[in-house]
Amino acid sequence: MIFSSIEFLLCFFPVFLLCYSLTPRKLKNAALLLGSLIFYAFGDVRSLPILMASILFNYFIGRGMAEPDRRKGAYGKRQKRRIEKKNRRLLAAAVVVNIGVLCLFKYLPGRAGLPLGISFYTFQVLSYLIDVYRGEQKKELSFVRFAAYISMFPQLVSGPIVLYGEVRSKLWNRRFCAETLQDGLKVFTAGLAAKVLLADRIGILWHDVQVTGFESISTPLAWLGAVAFSLKIYFDFYGYSLMAVGLGRILGFELPQNFREPYMAVTVRDFYRRWHMTLGRWFCKYVYIPLGGSRNGELRTALSLLAVWFLTGIWHGSTANFLIWSMMLWLLIVMERQAERAGILKALDRGALRVIPHLYLWAVIPVTWICFAVTDVSQLQVYLGRMFGLVQGLRVSAGDWRRALETYWYLFGAGFFACTPICRKLFRRWKDTPAGIVLLAALFWLCVWRLQVEGKNPFMYFGF
Repeated sequence: MIFSSIEFLLCFFPVFLLCYSLTPRKLKNAALLLGSLIFYAFGDVRSLPILMASILFNYFIGRGMAEPDRRKGAYGKRQKRRIEKKNRRLLAAAVVVNIGVLCLFKYLPGRAGLPLGISFYTFQVLSYLIDVYRGEQKKELSFVRFAAYISMFPQLVSGPIVLYGEVRSKLWNRRFCAETLQDGLKVFTAGLAAKVLLADRIGILWHDVQVTGFESISTPLAWLGAVAFSLKIYFDFYGYSLMAVGLGRILGFELPQNFREPYMAVTVRDFYRRWHMTLGRWFCKYVYIPLGGSRNGELRTALSLLAVWFLTGIWHGSTANFLIWSMMLWLLIVMERQAERAGILKALDRGALRVIPHLYLWAVIPVTWICFAVTDVSQLQVYLGRMFGLVQGLRVSAGDWRRALETYWYLFGAGFFACTPICRKLFRRWKDTPAGIVLLAALFWLCVWRLQVEGKNPFMYFGF
């Protein structure tokens, strides 16, 4: 079951919301937990035991950690060392087991399929345990609250990756009322429209390019296909994240934003500070900074970034294209850092020259997304060769790119507009006005109609 499906929109969520609203406040976490497990079972019932085993194992690991007593002289040195040693062992066991299970399903030959959401809830539970180990968060003693935090269905299967400290207070006491319901539904509808009316529609062009065959497309169509995929993956994932934030708000939670107009960035480095921000935050907090970050010179910084992007690549998948994608991004970011040190970026930040960094970003990002999209390396070579005119085309239809533009021009236009801050500002200004409410209601039912006509189209990030 996915958010952009008739089953969720008209069946599961209305029933869940009714039951949730009738549940007493003290039992809302239990209702959320039960609803989340049912939601997960509809999507992948075979993996439900794996999720439950992860919750149980990590709950007891967290319970087993001793919290430091900050009173002066509370512990002797020997006792303190014994506690620290115990906590290190528990954390090491948790890291080995969680990462081991994740790698087992991602990289074991002949695996039946990746358990739904395992990459996301594994990283989320590790963030909780590391924060408890560091003393940044208190361990959760209630199994129901801990399980509700890990399995919360708005963010369970595809993020955003929520830190325990961001929802801890709401797990104890949160507000559920007509105001949060209305506000959350507006955000949810914006995300649903991004997914159904933009990502799914412009994704048809990318599908057509794949069906045609990479050897049979012209160079302009290869670039159009790359841009179409770039917009598709953005509005697909951004739409899901908006829906997750909206659902969280309905239930009384404030989930973190995952995107901030990434295509308005001027460098690849800036782009990934705005893209999938909760994953970037996770790698920064738990990998990049512990490795030294940018505190120990350029060489050490480059090596720390290499570790982050290598792990990012293998987190996304086991095929070579993901490693090519991540290493390409690492190289671009390192080169941008050197350009910044040389003052080149500052020199371009004036007058008409300011457009150059934006053009650079829109040129390189579609190329990197093709490395992400095409999992067969031989086909990836063909596609990149067609983009740059390095591979001879076979049976290329003259004017294929013109026909594509005639069909999809309005989606490209709408997509480019929706990438700008203007769209977000208009939403904030008009969402509470009568005209805005009518428009959002119309968008919601238009999406329902499109889903009824065309069927559901799964979120791309469900495969990671």
